Amino acid sequence: MGDPTQLKDEGNKYFQAGDVDKAIECYTNAIKVCKDKKALAVIHRNRSACFLKKENYANAASDASKAIDVDAADIKALYRRCQALEKLGKLDMAFKDAQRCSTIEPKNKTFLETLRRLGAEIQAKLKTTFSTDSRVQNMFEILLDEEMEKDKKEKAANNLIVLSREDAGAERIFQNNGVPLLLNMIETGKVEMILAAIRTLSGMCTGHKARAMAIIHMVGTDKLCSIMAIDNEEIALATCNLFQCINDSLTGGDKREYGKEEALILDASKDLRTILLSLLEMVASSKVSGHGRDQALNLLSKNVPRQGRKEQDNSRTLFTIDHGLKKILKVCGQVPELPDQLPMTENTQLIASVLLNRLYDDLKCDPERNNFRDVCDEYIKSKIDPNDMDKTIHAINVISGLLQGPFDVGNALVGHQGIMEMMVALCGSEREVDQMVAVEALIHSSTKMSRASFIVTNGVSLLKDIYKKTKNEKIKIRSLVGLCKLGSAGGDDYSLRQFAEGSTEKLAKQCRKWLCNPKIDARTRKWAIEGLAYLTNDADVKDDFVEDELALKAMFELAKSTDKTIVYSVACTLVNCTNSYEKKEIIPELIQLAKFSKQHVPEQHPKDKKDFIDKRVKRLLKAGVTSALAVMVKADSTILTDHTKEMLSRVFLALSQDPKDRGIIVAQGGGKALIPLALEGTEAGKVKACHTLAKIAAISNPEIAFPGERVYEVVRPLVSLLHTERDGMQNFEALRGLTNLAGYSEKLRIKIVKEQALPDIENYMFEEHDQIRQAATECICNLVTCKEVQERYLEDGNDKLKLLVLLCGEDDENLQIAAGGALAMLTAVQKKLSTKMTLVTAQWLEILQRLCLHVNPKIQHRGLVIVFNMLNSDDGELAKKLIESELLEILTVIGKAEDNPKRQEPIDAARTCLVRAMELGLIKPFSSPS
Repeated sequence: MGDPTQLKDEGNKYFQAGDVDKAIECYTNAIKVCKDKKALAVIHRNRSACFLKKENYANAASDASKAIDVDAADIKALYRRCQALEKLGKLDMAFKDAQRCSTIEPKNKTFLETLRRLGAEIQAKLKTTFSTDSRVQNMFEILLDEEMEKDKKEKAANNLIVLSREDAGAERIFQNNGVPLLLNMIETGKVEMILAAIRTLSGMCTGHKARAMAIIHMVGTDKLCSIMAIDNEEIALATCNLFQCINDSLTGGDKREYGKEEALILDASKDLRTILLSLLEMVASSKVSGHGRDQALNLLSKNVPRQGRKEQDNSRTLFTIDHGLKKILKVCGQVPELPDQLPMTENTQLIASVLLNRLYDDLKCDPERNNFRDVCDEYIKSKIDPNDMDKTIHAINVISGLLQGPFDVGNALVGHQGIMEMMVALCGSEREVDQMVAVEALIHSSTKMSRASFIVTNGVSLLKDIYKKTKNEKIKIRSLVGLCKLGSAGGDDYSLRQFAEGSTEKLAKQCRKWLCNPKIDARTRKWAIEGLAYLTNDADVKDDFVEDELALKAMFELAKSTDKTIVYSVACTLVNCTNSYEKKEIIPELIQLAKFSKQHVPEQHPKDKKDFIDKRVKRLLKAGVTSALAVMVKADSTILTDHTKEMLSRVFLALSQDPKDRGIIVAQGGGKALIPLALEGTEAGKVKACHTLAKIAAISNPEIAFPGERVYEVVRPLVSLLHTERDGMQNFEALRGLTNLAGYSEKLRIKIVKEQALPDIENYMFEEHDQIRQAATECICNLVTCKEVQERYLEDGNDKLKLLVLLCGEDDENLQIAAGGALAMLTAVQKKLSTKMTLVTAQWLEILQRLCLHVNPKIQHRGLVIVFNMLNSDDGELAKKLIESELLEILTVIGKAEDNPKRQEPIDAARTCLVRAMELGLIKPFSSPS
């Protein structure tokens, strides 16, 4: 190991040389072999200094304490511990060490100054603590006083919530018996008191593992679940947020260093498992309200599946399947029209289907998926009972739920012998509820073309009979949707129509009629939109629908309602109407080959051509589609699946194709709605949302399109479009958007630079495509006022400045304006660049002369400004070279020209150059002989 003295000396040398890590290594090795107590104390003291440098204050204090244990008057160790304790926030202990230092050396100014500063900090902290403590007590007194005025209570509640969001405030509430007092507020049973207490607890649990664990033990998971079970949407949502804050803090949201205490509070797995089991109990409990059940399902959906595929551990999902899959299936199977069903909202069953889908997607191998299918199969078999129709339709409803979630599982179950036949048989039942459940199941199971063909053969006549004979509007509309779906099984392929010519238009007309009928309840009208989502594959139906403004507005109003299960159907309908779905490129040669080999060839409907699509987009915008989309984007995160987000992004992109329409999109809140779509969802959806943002940013005033701080959130989506994997149009629109933003404010320019956009923008200046190259050069032109950009041009070893100079010599006038503008601004603010410009290319003078002689006054003006900057650059030789060249003649001709409003800027610039040349003594004023 080596000699401790030698190792200590080596450590000292490394420390003095600034290599702190090496010094720590030497001191640590010395400590291992040192037997002498006094020598050991010195080594600990020295290592303490290293830890102070590394800002590892806990270890610095620990090492200093070991030195002080040997020699209580070790002034260096005392002062180092004082510094470490101060940084750790332990001011009173730091003050004591400073006092001991000043007692040993009473005339040491450093110790006296530290003592004074710590004293002042302690007084300030005590003052704040006492004032905060008294404020906390006062707030609770007001809130728990029955006779206190309502306004004062509201103010106290809001103050308590705000205080809990600051770490110091949250700690004061906790230390001042806050949790029992908050429980007292909950026990009052008053909604506003419960909300204030829950929101305060959320603030206290955010980002603090120790406090979150203490609160969960003091309040109890069962108590929190009972609060979330209350039939009040606000309370359920607030409690869900509290659970989320606790989960985040226990699973890595807290970045504090706890030192020795960490071992005591580190293991949160037991608490997390307790919470998971309690949430699964809530899912199928009849004592839980619909809103509470929704939030329990939302929490499971957000926190159980892995966040990314890189994470290997899916044990939470496997645990949930083992302990709760049957409970989730029970929710899917509920039939609200039957007695003794679980309380639910209109969104509950869809949220349960989404959760099932996320759990199934999170499984890693076939045995895990087989187990999932087996549990579902076993559950359905246990419910099918020929003697109990209620149980049987519960089983059929479970299959409907699976078909809306993990479709493969539901599809496999439908394929089991007798299931499809049972659905068809139930359609002929005398009970209306049986018919309704069976028709819904048929609708969901006919997604696959083969299934649709089976039902076209076996079920169409049955659905038609139900439609004609039933007097119940709910069943009538569902059977119609079944017919709609079967009629659209060929998608947008004109040659694959399932029904006779005109049948789909009749179905759509009936759907629109129901949609516009305010007497029918919203849940039933939702099915009319479901029908249109299928039928709008037909171009005739699309055209008729967008012409019906009342039907459009009725759909948009439903999209804005509290029933968010409608979002997917509305999104599908809009994607169909705007033809923004993914289209495969059809190669003419392959069509000929397919015809020759007698294969099916898809045909486009005449009304699916561009001019018809453009008319439909205009109609949708006129009816207020953007405001409906903006509301849909705010839907609950579980219901708004990534696929739905992608569809909304597709619609936004289709709406923004015409620059004239982008103002309407901005005015109706489209700019704000696009930002979350650009940041979350499928890759294709994010790209489409980013592209729409770029289109809007390119031509809109950023202050209006993205008001306030929101404009800074737009930069990252635009920068993501600069990636080489994106297509040329996306690159071009992103560059134009960034150009507009860069011209708006210095803060935005800095944000663009911080997002690492410069290398990509500079790369596009080499692009062969003229418009992309021009857009990149214009973007750089707007960015050069930023100091970081100027520094890149001052650096040696790159061709950035050379490229700008050469671009000034191109034939494209817009490119010359952009490159000349950038060069003019750069040489104005960085005088060194005037000289550097002459060194990067031998053609600089020729290019400069061409700029100054250009017929376009904008280009000419930029060239003359560059000349003035070079004359003004403090480089006498450069100025002399310019005046000795043909430039003097060019300046003279332009300067002597008569004033002309159309060319006044270059004339004035030339005259300014001549004046500067005279000031430098390079030319003399012309004087005529007397």
